[in-house]
Amino acid sequence: MRFPLSVLDLVPYHQEKSIAQAFNESTRLAQHAEKWGYKRFWIAEHHSIEGVASAATSIVIAHIAAKTSTIRVGSGGIMLPNHAPLIVAEQFGTLETLYPGRIDLGLGRAPGSDRAATRAIRGNRDPHQDDFAEMIEELMNYFKEIIPGQKLKAIPGAGLHLPIYILGSSLYSAHLAARLGQPYVFAGHFAPGMMLSALKIYRDEFQPSKDYTKPYVMIGCPVVAADDDKTANFLATTTYQSFLNLVRGTPRLAIAPVESMQGRWSTEEEYAVKNMLQIFVVGGPARAQEGLRHLIQLTGASEIIVSSNFYRIEDRLRSYEILSGLDLLL
Repeated sequence: MRFPLSVLDLVPYHQEKSIAQAFNESTRLAQHAEKWGYKRFWIAEHHSIEGVASAATSIVIAHIAAKTSTIRVGSGGIMLPNHAPLIVAEQFGTLETLYPGRIDLGLGRAPGSDRAATRAIRGNRDPHQDDFAEMIEELMNYFKEIIPGQKLKAIPGAGLHLPIYILGSSLYSAHLAARLGQPYVFAGHFAPGMMLSALKIYRDEFQPSKDYTKPYVMIGCPVVAADDDKTANFLATTTYQSFLNLVRGTPRLAIAPVESMQGRWSTEEEYAVKNMLQIFVVGGPARAQEGLRHLIQLTGASEIIVSSNFYRIEDRLRSYEILSGLDLLL
């Protein structure tokens, strides 16, 4: 047995890499992840963010699924208030029909972008007017068997068994995932502040469902692993710089690593970045194993989904290869 690890991907690109290259590299990563025994390869929906090419999430999922054979492929997640539930049901019903038994549907309620992009996506609708819980329940109904006289149907979609995961970084999502009896994926890779409180709520309030008789917790964790601690610390500056830009309101991904962050951020900015990266695991194999074991013990996670930010695909592949060989069972 081995502890389940999965991959969260944003299809990153930078000034020295085209978006077409980014798609090829994400495909390459998925193929290696499959070979190394990772359980899932998820794509996150984001819009209008420089350095992130995962906007058309369901299309990317189809491409990755077509280029792999056994690894589960899905969304981490689809930002449901950006879409009509019927459209999501049809898209993922199509994916599940094309790649049976391999598609996951992770759902979030954040816009996946800034206010301008949110307005462009959602039009004049109040971003708070949609009830996320109601939208999820509507979506889940589309996957049920069609009954006589039913007028509105997801075709394809109806009658398919598609695993649904609730994503979140707040107490709201914990209450919701528990009430629905679905797996809960906590976004510890960028917002770990409420993690332990949310997990306690989820477990305390969990109501068994048809598919899940007990809670199932996945934790998003940022990880930079390398052959030694010094190399990992150097490569981790890519993540620090990306989060620094996020704090400054100028989000970018995949920035070349630097020897030191000294002089690149203020004391306040450093605090803000490290507060968002409280569970950041950085190091060679021994330190990476220690960090992930600690996280598993702290959270009681059933699965870790790894989010990594590297400038070079070779470093990213090496990190995931190292993680795949760690002994994480407690």
